Formats: sequence, structure tokens, C-alpha cells
Amino acid sequence: MYSTSSPNNQPKRRASWRGLIFSVLLLLASFWVVANKQYIADLISYVRYTPTAEIAAIAERSTMTEKGRFMFYVTHPSVDEKDAFNQECTNKETGVAILGCYSANRIYVYDVKDSRLDGIKEVTAAHEMLHAVYERLSASEKTTVNELLEYEYRKLTKNPAFEARMAFYDKIKPGERNNELHSIIGTEVADISPRLEEYYKKYFNDRGAVVKMNQRYEAVFSELEKSADDLAQRMDDLSKKIEASKVQYKTDVDALNADIQRFNERAARGDFRSQAQFNSERVALTSRVSGLENSRDTINADVVEFNQLVKQYNELATQTNSLYKSINSTLPDPPKVQ
Repeated sequence: MYSTSSPNNQPKRRASWRGLIFSVLLLLASFWVVANKQYIADLISYVRYTPTAEIAAIAERSTMTEKGRFMFYVTHPSVDEKDAFNQECTNKETGVAILGCYSANRIYVYDVKDSRLDGIKEVTAAHEMLHAVYERLSASEKTTVNELLEYEYRKLTKNPAFEARMAFYDKIKPGERNNELHSIIGTEVADISPRLEEYYKKYFNDRGAVVKMNQRYEAVFSELEKSADDLAQRMDDLSKKIEASKVQYKTDVDALNADIQRFNERAARGDFRSQAQFNSERVALTSRVSGLENSRDTINADVVEFNQLVKQYNELATQTNSLYKSINSTLPDPPKVQ
């Protein structure tokens, strides 16, 4: 006998299908959550963060895209004074100023107040934001990006300052070379390959603006350094000239004194054949005296100029020290007299 299922079994079959579908959806959702746990954590962090006016202005001025701001804000960035900054960003190298750090999914930026360094906080924030980006790249994405970074790195290796900087990073952050290149090239190098430029467009509307800010405040240091080097060279050259002139002046004075003494002795003995000879030799000696007076005046003028250069150099050193102090959070404040 052929028979079909009883109508009473239909609800049970529909219920079993619904259960199966729900299980499959739950399994797929679980896979998605596992695969996107970082994004979910970032999304929660992003929602919980309200940027200050200063942080929002930094993101705006550094031309961060919506994705760039998202990556920036999920780190709950802050601009901190010296004491708070030093608690989070440890300076591992004496004499090296640390302007920012990315630590435990947080970005900290040192509150540099010197107006001559306008843009330094924006560049620092962008640099650290790119660290957060690099940390979240997949293995395949890192492979692709690293190849692009390596191409740019080979073009920069002829720069001694750049090589010294990378050696410093190798020392304090071994194994983070590509991570650092990702931030340095992204915020400081103007001319890069079209592919890498396209990559950075995900995070900056105008990466060139960030690079220009970096160039402007770096130029302040470079110009001070160049001026100091020029002054030091002028001081060195003038010092050598003064010393050589002094030696020659003393030699000429000794020779003139000896000649004057002989002249006076000859005059006392009546050795001159005529008054004309006497007058001629006396005029010659007098001319040499005038020449030595001019040499002495020149030496004194050179000494005055040297002292002026020393003053300029010291003033420049004061400006330079002030500038470096403004970016070095580890320098202690001077003691106060109660």
C-alpha cells in the first residue's frame, strides 16, 4: 500500500528545517565574528570614543579620510603634557626626542607648543595612525605593501640621516623595520610609486599636505643647523686669521724695534753721510710704524667681528636648545626658588 505522511507531521518537518537554517546561520555568524573580531573590537572602540576639539582638528588638518579617522579614533588618541606622555611613551635612547607612540592600541602625541614647529603634532599623529593600520593588515596585504615599501627604501639608502634613523629603530624596535617604513614613507616622502600612493589614499585625502608639514618643521632644524655650521666655520677661519696676524704683527714689531734702535745708534755716532739720508731712512721707519698701526687696527677689528660672531653663535645655540627642549619630554624643568 502506498501512503503519504500524515498532515500531523508537517509542522514537525517545518520546525526541523527552521532549526537547521538557524543553526547554519548561527555557524556562519560565528565564522564571521571570528574572522572579523579585530574589526568588531575596533568598531566598539570607535563608538565609545568622542574626540576632543584638538584631536578632531589634527585629523582634519592631516587630511585623514573617513577610514583614516576611523583607524585614528579607534586608538583613543590623546595629546599629552610631559608627565602623562612619559608614563606611556618610554624614551629608550638618551638624547633622542620621542614625539609620539602607538602602544597597546593607544596613540599618544606629545604636546609640542613651540610655534616654530607648526604641524609637528599632525605629522606625528598621522605617523602613529599608520602603525595602527599596518598592525591590522593581513599577511597577504603586508606582503604586497612590504614589496612597495622596499622599493622606496632602496631609493633612500643613500641618505646617511635616514640610514642612521633606521639603525635607531632597529635598535629599539627589532623586527619592526617594515612597520616603521610604512609610517615614515607615508608621512615624510614626497615622491613615491603610483601604486604606493594609491594605497595611502585610503587613509589621506592629501598625503602631500602631511609631507609638506613635515618638511616645514624639519626645515627649521636644518636652517638652524646650517646657520650654526656657517657661523662656526667663519669663527674658525677668522680665529686662524687673527692668530696668524698676531704672530706676523709681533715679528714685524720686533724687527722694527731692532731697526729703530740701530737707526738711533747710527744717528748718535754720526754715521749718516747726509741729512737727506737721515731723513729718508727716518721716513721709511715712520712709514713702517704707520703700517704696524694699521695692522693692529685690522687685528682689533677682526677681534671685534669674532666676538660678534660668538654672540650670534650663542644666540643661535639658545634658539636651537629651546627648539630641541620643546620636543624632548625627558628634559627636566629647572628648579624653582621658593
